[in-house]
Amino acid sequence: MKKFLAMLAVACLLPVAAFAHGPSGQKVVKEFEVKAEPAKAWALLKDFGAIGTWHPDVTNVKLEDRKDEESGKSLPHRLVILKNGTTFLEKLREANDADMKLDYKLVDGKDSTIAVSNYRTVAQVKAGKAAGTSTVTLTARFYNKANTMEAPEGLDNPAANKAINELYDAAAVGFKKAIEK
Repeated sequence: MKKFLAMLAVACLLPVAAFAHGPSGQKVVKEFEVKAEPAKAWALLKDFGAIGTWHPDVTNVKLEDRKDEESGKSLPHRLVILKNGTTFLEKLREANDADMKLDYKLVDGKDSTIAVSNYRTVAQVKAGKAAGTSTVTLTARFYNKANTMEAPEGLDNPAANKAINELYDAAAVGFKKAIEK
């Protein structure tokens, strides 16, 4: 009888457990080729404050060192303002010269109006297929702005994916144009 009651309890709680999870994580990957040596492409990409010089949608960038609440360390932070008025504050977590890789993360809060939350980007430069070329890869992982499964329109997964895809598409065009002049 005890076994039966235990199995009945598990059977009753299983459906509840299935609904007890949060929003699904989203991922966007953009890869593009540029006609530049990897060292040249990396030099432009790793300059965390220079995004305004090559991203066509960026109208202003404010770069400053701030104390990171997670690590307690002083990290470079950039406040980015786009043409459409969207803003986001990002912190540079790592710039790895050996791997030509940047790791930066959104600082959620009043300074970040972009339609995502818990956003992290890894940007990397590798040698391209042909001599004198590079492959740049931008990988974002994020959640919708409401950070819930039942997000209202504009704060939901489609809005989050649209925001990152538009940001990355413009980044690819602008980076390629800037590096290939």
